[in-house]
Parts: sequence; structure tokens; C-alpha cells
Amino acid sequence: MGVTSGIGHNGGPEMTGLSWRTHCWRAARARLVPTLPLEVVRLRVRRAAELGLEYKTYAGIRASTGHDLVAFLFSSNALRILRAGQALPSDRAVKLAAVSSAGLIGLALPPLQAAALAQAAPVLSQSHSAPHHLASFAEARHRLREVLGKTPPDTVLLIGDHGLEAEWCAAGRLAGYLPAERYFTP
Repeated sequence: MGVTSGIGHNGGPEMTGLSWRTHCWRAARARLVPTLPLEVVRLRVRRAAELGLEYKTYAGIRASTGHDLVAFLFSSNALRILRAGQALPSDRAVKLAAVSSAGLIGLALPPLQAAALAQAAPVLSQSHSAPHHLASFAEARHRLREVLGKTPPDTVLLIGDHGLEAEWCAAGRLAGYLPAERYFTP
């Protein structure tokens, strides 16, 4: 005989395993998708286009956070601006100019300074110094909170170009991380 369960336990399976949680998540998503009204899907497709994202990427971020994206964080590596005096490449300038109704925030990695990034990419609404690549988790979180101010972090998508930048996503509790090539490739 098994261990007896306490008051309130229905005798069902334990929900501690990854496979059980995965099953529950997939079942919930399967029930949700057919019930989305067509107009909601159309609005989300339009919003994904405004942000310059593929619909599948946008829908995944929206589903995981429960929020719309209000801003992007771009590392200077992702923007291909590595030193002062360098200009924003034309393909990236065109893509960023097309983004509507979202903040565009640049993160300047050393030796680049935030002012030089702002000068090289005037399409950015803000430019700040990035967390150091080898900063502790707590230091990166603190720096990203300073950069975002009152903007909820789970409404901000990080576009980066290095594996160490992807770690900022977890440190800052951001909506997600997208490699620069995936975002900027037509």
C-alpha cells in the first residue's frame, strides 16, 4: 500500500515532475488557441509587424509573459557599433526606423560609451552603459533596473549578439532574448 494522503488531497498524481507540468501546459495551450477570436489574432499579427517581429516569436513572448512588448534593449554588438565614430549599418537603421510604438534602448559595451552610441544611432530613444559581460548576476540586475526605470522588465525584449548578453535576460527578468541575426534578418 502507498502512503496515505493528507486532508484535501484527491489522490491524483503528484505534479512535481517536468513531464507532468509539460503535459498540463500543452493541454492548457490547446484549449486556449481555438478560442482566440479572429480579431484578436489580427491585432496581434499587426502588432508583431509594428515591432518588426515574426508573429510566432511575438505570440510566444506574449503567451509566456502575459504582456505586450513596450521596449527593446539592443546591445551595441547587436547594432554593430563597436567603437566611437562608427555609424549604424544601413540595414539596422532601416529596421529600427520602421519600429513603431515601442522604446528603443541601446546598451553600450566597453570601450564604447553611451554618448557615442547615441550619436551613432540617433533612432534610439535612450542609450546607457551596459552591464559588464563578467558582472555578477546581482550587478547585472541592478544595472538593468537602472536602465529600465519604471518600465516593467517583462515588457522588454533584449536583442543581443553574444551568449553572455543572453544572461542579462534572466538577471533583469526581461521578456526574452532574441539573437541579433534573427531580428535583423529580413
